[in-house]
Amino acid sequence: MSYVKKLYDKGLITPPKYLINSVQLEVITGSNAYGVSSDKSDMDVAGFCIPRKDMIFPNIKGEILGFGNQTKRFNQWQEHHIKDKDAKKEYDFQIYNIIRFFQLCMDNNPNMIDMLFVPRRCILHSTKIGERVRDKRHIFLHKGSWFKFKGYAYSQVHKMKTKNPEGKRKETVDKFGYDVKFAYHVVRLLNEVEQILTEHDLDLERNREQLKSIRRGEWTQEDIIQYFESKERELETIYSNSTLRKFPEEKAIKKLLVECLEDYFGSLNSSNLEFNYDNISILIGEMDNLIEKYRR
Repeated sequence: MSYVKKLYDKGLITPPKYLINSVQLEVITGSNAYGVSSDKSDMDVAGFCIPRKDMIFPNIKGEILGFGNQTKRFNQWQEHHIKDKDAKKEYDFQIYNIIRFFQLCMDNNPNMIDMLFVPRRCILHSTKIGERVRDKRHIFLHKGSWFKFKGYAYSQVHKMKTKNPEGKRKETVDKFGYDVKFAYHVVRLLNEVEQILTEHDLDLERNREQLKSIRRGEWTQEDIIQYFESKERELETIYSNSTLRKFPEEKAIKKLLVECLEDYFGSLNSSNLEFNYDNISILIGEMDNLIEKYRR
């Protein structure tokens, strides 16, 4: 049973109805996955689901994309700071539509790539479809990861330098003189993309001792900046010499996506997806939309 279902049954979260039993992969991400968590760390839970067929193929209920009234598209659901007193845990949830998830993975979004490569101990729930995607996770990797990861690292450097932090961030800055959490993400992102470019693989826990030392305040902010600048130059050369595919294998990724959808819905031949105004799913979809509207 997924944690989404468990916490829904406890009345702690309110995901869309169609999501509750359609989660295919659910993993622990963040500091727990990197092996650097503390007792105060939240439980970051991320994954993907397969929503109703008419949400993925709106033509079956008579909708023409870009024309007339458009159904609101479901890309992701998230809820934060969910406290489970029984488990003495606080959860942050982020569950993606499988289509959105595949697109972000194909773009080599760092957060999505991390989800694919979490250690086995971080998998909370995985169906046959979830395992199929995880087994094929290497097909998503390509050299474009360098630009994505570098961009995220730049962002973390900027946040590290931001003045006037609030909440837990302020406590960290007051203690260490700068935000060590943003700092360790700078180093983590550069280390990860180096593995991807050189080994065509990713072990999220490999550099955990280095990252722990940063979180303990053993590096100065200047150390982080120097590391970033030096590593960036090194990675430019590594990128040029990498034998990893230059672009994503979109055809293979699409094939995997279709296989997952057919595992879930059955055959996706034209007879199952034909344009039909009288399809009962129109009524079902409208009822679900009304229910969701008045539940909020």
